[in-house]
Amino acid sequence: MIIFFDWADESGQDGLSDHTGIVQKVENGKVYTVEGNSGDSCRVNEYSIGYYEILGYGAPAY
Repeated sequence: MIIFFDWADESGQDGLSDHTGIVQKVENGKVYTVEGNSGDSCRVNEYSIGYYEILGYGAPAY
């Protein structure tokens, strides 16, 4: 599953996807992702399920 983010800047959020990641797992109210270009590296990050900068999720139609 893919996760989409709408990063906030000085103008707030614009409703458009600024960044994507791959959902590794969801556990205990947290979403664990694998993201490239995260602090100039590829790493695992974690977010609360209701994190305000999560725009949404998607699954490719293979």
